[in-house]
Amino acid sequence: MTVNEKKFIETALLSDLRVDGRRPFDYRRLIIKFGREDGSSEVQLGQTHVMGFVTSQLAQPYRDRPNEGSLSIFTEFSPMADPSFEAGRPGEAAVELGRMIDRGLRESRAVDMESLCVIAGKLVWAIRLDLHILDNGGNLVDAANIAALAALMTFRRPECTLGGEDGQEVIIHQPEVREPLPLIIHHLPIAVTFGFFGNDNIVVIDPTHNEEAVMSGRMIATLNTNGDVCAIQKAGGAGVMQSVIMQCLRIASVKAADVTSKIKNAVESYNTERALRKIKRHSSSAALDVNEPGAKLVTKNQSVDQKGVGDLSGRHVERLKLITEECGVSQSNNMEGEIQSSEQDRINVKDGHSKSFIGGPSSWDPYSKGIDPDALKTSLAAACGI
Repeated sequence: MTVNEKKFIETALLSDLRVDGRRPFDYRRLIIKFGREDGSSEVQLGQTHVMGFVTSQLAQPYRDRPNEGSLSIFTEFSPMADPSFEAGRPGEAAVELGRMIDRGLRESRAVDMESLCVIAGKLVWAIRLDLHILDNGGNLVDAANIAALAALMTFRRPECTLGGEDGQEVIIHQPEVREPLPLIIHHLPIAVTFGFFGNDNIVVIDPTHNEEAVMSGRMIATLNTNGDVCAIQKAGGAGVMQSVIMQCLRIASVKAADVTSKIKNAVESYNTERALRKIKRHSSSAALDVNEPGAKLVTKNQSVDQKGVGDLSGRHVERLKLITEECGVSQSNNMEGEIQSSEQDRINVKDGHSKSFIGGPSSWDPYSKGIDPDALKTSLAAACGI
């Protein structure tokens, strides 16, 4: 950054103006997204882009905490996010970022670690939180902290029970068998970063990448909606008066409540969408599994077992066979009568003694004189009643 750009930023701050048009205590636009899998979040704070992933596995607890699980936070600074980041071993900035977020979550006991215990002193759930910095637009701590909280709130671990002969065998149930369990989070510690400029104690919230290159000091305050200070860090730089620090804490309390509401709204929308994806729509018609012996077909007002269904089906098939045979015999008789009539007509024509056509119905017509209509209606009604 050139000297003119630095002077321009400092001169604008003296007039309560910022390069991106914000006021000194305004946040940039916050966007929270979630992946298809539980425990994955994506946060974009202005030009800063961070992704969080939460995984779990069974491990042995620490000796001094046999009834508590563990929470580990790992950060990855990709050179794609900032040219100053180096690939491979995490640098000083990555270590500081991980420690700051870990301090806000662990010291405030935001996550219930005792609920992660499976067998005291033997097996507990070890939660791992990975934070990937995709783009460094300034204020990585706030963006990474929001991504961590969003990922932890949407994470669900598999449910496990104890079985076996001695009752010490751990059985991990698949998500299709039992619904996974979410983490128990008591409160949300929100990190708010303040930047100090010059000797006039000019304070801003959510500094950008260019503002971080100009500011003379930084303070990170982690608070929840109750106003409890979970962690605070002032990493070097110019000194700050006590009255300024108290003012920053009051501002941070208001901003923490605002960010908390945004996170909860985003998580609620994700949970609603997740519940809709798992809804299984059943048809209104009753279903019967014929492969299971003794299966029952249940309808609204009656229940018929498989044996009864088989008997009814057998009798129905037999009656259908009888009807088919009767229809076949009747049809064959009608066909024979029609053939004989045709032969007789040909003989009469050949002999020249054919009779004039009166227009009467043929022998197979159901309304012919040879068939009684009442008897036909009776037979049809009996067939339909079957």
